[in-house]
Amino acid sequence: MKRKVLVLEDEENIRSFVVLNLKRSGFDVIEAASGEEALEQYEKNPDVMVAVLDVMLPGIDGYEVCRRLRASGYGAGVIMLTARAQESDKVTGLMTGADDYVTKPFSVVELVARVEALFRRVGGAAFKEDDAIRSGPFKLNKRAREVTKNNLRLDLTQIEYGILKVFLENQGKALSRDDILEAVWGHHYVGELKIVDVNIRRLRIKIEDNPANPSYIKTVRGYGYMWEG
Repeated sequence: MKRKVLVLEDEENIRSFVVLNLKRSGFDVIEAASGEEALEQYEKNPDVMVAVLDVMLPGIDGYEVCRRLRASGYGAGVIMLTARAQESDKVTGLMTGADDYVTKPFSVVELVARVEALFRRVGGAAFKEDDAIRSGPFKLNKRAREVTKNNLRLDLTQIEYGILKVFLENQGKALSRDDILEAVWGHHYVGELKIVDVNIRRLRIKIEDNPANPSYIKTVRGYGYMWEG
């Protein structure tokens, strides 16, 4: 499997530096200087496993690129690059479908590590399980890495799939945010716990009959979350 990464960054010096270091780490890198070019490159390279998207761009910005990728069925990894530090901007990026974010100025070593970790989560490792996990109307197929509800396939990103897998493997058990972060993002992840809450909010929208009053992913106040099948 090619370790293919799409890098969208309009500042050439930053893009070149990121691309150089990703290539040194063994990634096959596709470059784009605009949102429009990024979408064109994705059409030509649908096997991209991780997309690194700058947020602040003229024309189609990183948020919109992320939305369009997800709407087209892209289920692999997205990391947003942003100069914004406000909490609302981070949440906006995650709710549009991003899996992680890195705030500028950033360490390129950290960014490459984030890409490596996300690549492993979205398909860089081999999965040998051939059994399924069931809970109520849900069936999670670990070999196909897909989930159905009432026999209808759910359109989940691989991070959302990972979170749901952790819940279904621990039904009825309260999981802390740290538990979920380590299981899904890996113990080397150095981001904020907020990423767990936002991804669970996004997951609830996709799987719950009433996301405002969830029946399956219950909040354990002051601790984390629990799956009730």
